[in-house]
Amino acid sequence: MKMIYSPQEYRIKDERMKPFIDENEIWEILDETKSTKEEVRRIIQKSLDKNRLSLQETAVLINATDPELIEEIKQGARELKEKVYGDRIVIFAPLYIGNKCSNNCTYCGFRANNTKQKRITLQKEQIKREVKALEDTGQKRLILVYGEHKDYDADFIADSVRTVYDVKSGNGEIRRVNINAAPLDIDGYKKVKEAGIGTFQIFQETYHRDEYKKYHLSGKKADYDWRLTGLDRAQEALIDDVGIGALFGLYDWRFETLALLRHVNHFEACYNVGPHTISFPRIKAALDSNINPEYEVSDEDFVRLVAILRLAVPYTGMILTAREPEHIREEVIKLGVSQIDAGTNIQLGGYSEKNEKQQKLEQEQFEIGDTRSLGEVIDELIEKEYLPSFCTACYRKGRTGEHFMEFSVPGFIKRFCSQNAILTLAEYLEDYATDEQKQKGYKLIDKKIKELESIDNQKVAPLLERLELVRQGKRDLYF
Repeated sequence: MKMIYSPQEYRIKDERMKPFIDENEIWEILDETKSTKEEVRRIIQKSLDKNRLSLQETAVLINATDPELIEEIKQGARELKEKVYGDRIVIFAPLYIGNKCSNNCTYCGFRANNTKQKRITLQKEQIKREVKALEDTGQKRLILVYGEHKDYDADFIADSVRTVYDVKSGNGEIRRVNINAAPLDIDGYKKVKEAGIGTFQIFQETYHRDEYKKYHLSGKKADYDWRLTGLDRAQEALIDDVGIGALFGLYDWRFETLALLRHVNHFEACYNVGPHTISFPRIKAALDSNINPEYEVSDEDFVRLVAILRLAVPYTGMILTAREPEHIREEVIKLGVSQIDAGTNIQLGGYSEKNEKQQKLEQEQFEIGDTRSLGEVIDELIEKEYLPSFCTACYRKGRTGEHFMEFSVPGFIKRFCSQNAILTLAEYLEDYATDEQKQKGYKLIDKKIKELESIDNQKVAPLLERLELVRQGKRDLYF
């Protein structure tokens, strides 16, 4: 068997901006790692002590098939989520800017040879209308999504980011714009960084090189290595907030889970900081798509892999999207998810205009599973005593990348972020909530403040002062 490297040893093995996935190594680890009750329980406890897991330790969890052990893995993920993140859930919305694409990816509705797809690129005034519609519901955080096309270069992306930030509607404003776009060169990343972006997100889709070739038939995205090293170039351009992900259902979920962890190791080895977020979307039907059902991920396995990822990387944010139906979202939020989208509409121009289902399909990348409004999602979170958060304080205070880890790894993030989450929820309640929702929301805030008092009474007084200022009409207060 090949040498199994610890995260520290990857510092020697890895090279900056060089491909780092070894399929044979990953499969050897998966095939030769045994799972015993004692070992599974030891590894869960290691994670609960807030330590990163190695590839081999994560493979032990992946290979556990005993229903009792699987339940213990899920329970461990629940406990870890509470220890690190508490009950807060960060909320954002995706905004699709353009669906032109030069790639042919067989699973995607945007692919170049899909003649049924209606091609749209939002112009500045259309972007402004979309952002206003989002702000008028209470959104504060967006991720802008672009197809891969020559028209969507770094200058176009940077310009659209600036357009979003310029829109103010009443008390509404967008305070953080993240990006999901094709990989850029280093100069391109520098341009979008200057526009004030938050996280730059690129999903490898599948980390298995041969399967990647089968799905990506032509276009720049067919270059596996260019995509794999895309976020290395972002790091070289000093974008230290990056997000990784795999599209589960293109290949074996066990391999993809371990490959995501290998990507985390690579960042830690080369840049001394892991990714800000990990995403794990499941493949969904798209207009005239062609998907191999062999690797379809069941609900049961999906729940397992979320729990395993939470234990493997205790401090990395985990994003759950509206691809998943409401009942799955409810279950996996408990297992370690820290961010969700809400009030999602992936139709081009869909926030400001409502179209018929067929017209939507002709403008969407895939079908979504959770179609609830932002208000409905916040209602459910409040009822289950989660703390909805629109906080952007860390990014705007410069607590990103390695600086973010200084706050999150010791476990301070739970208390630090809870205060900012309370303030952003109060803003939402004052500006957008119904009277009933406002009453329920402030009841939850009172409960969370009492919990903070029991942890650190000194932090409560300045929080109460800011909370009163929010009630008086002040906005954008944070610690």
